[in-house]
Amino acid sequence: MSDIAYKKALTQYLEGFVSERRLGRLKEVLEERTNHITLVLEDVYQTHNFSAVLRSADIFGIQTTNFIENRNKYKISEDVSMGSTQWLTLNRFQHHPNNTVACLTDLKAKGYKIVATSLHKNSVTLKDLDISKPTAVVFGTELTGISKDVEDMADEFIKLPMYGFTESFNISVCAALVMYELRQKLQNEVPNYQLNSSEKEEIYIEWLKSSIRKHDLIIKEFDAKYAQNS
Repeated sequence: MSDIAYKKALTQYLEGFVSERRLGRLKEVLEERTNHITLVLEDVYQTHNFSAVLRSADIFGIQTTNFIENRNKYKISEDVSMGSTQWLTLNRFQHHPNNTVACLTDLKAKGYKIVATSLHKNSVTLKDLDISKPTAVVFGTELTGISKDVEDMADEFIKLPMYGFTESFNISVCAALVMYELRQKLQNEVPNYQLNSSEKEEIYIEWLKSSIRKHDLIIKEFDAKYAQNS
């Protein structure tokens, strides 16, 4: 039997271990998930900051976050992220000669425009940002912002208006504000921003697993039965 048939059978099997209420909630949230916008965190080193970013990403329906780990390794605080990581797709770039270049090259190959948060002279506000094309938003480290590699590879730069003496936001605050604005633009300007059917199927299975205790044993049992009937 095909891989498609296997996934369909596995999905139906796993659904039997999840309440109707939870299944309804999973499907409801899944319908508003998007990969049209993806996040990139470059060497953010404070645990509470990137954990808070992930919590906001889940809230705003942004499915995928990419971690660049050149100098700093990411360790998620579940107290801050509030369990959001089990519902997100997390890509880590940590074993390349230059993880920043590897990450941004990968995203460009997937069709993403690279947009960096920066006070660059050519920065535009979110209001003026065109997101008709899939967009990857890069946030740099707390102290120095984006790296020279990001600056060189970015297609555009964005900034948030500031009216006080302080010249930068906390990164988790900045990310939340950016995500909120981009979510509004998605809904108003981009048709079909939601996940495609293949993405939905893959993520739905992962969410079912996250909803079931000892799902690995249950899947092992399913595989044994499936093999007998194939």
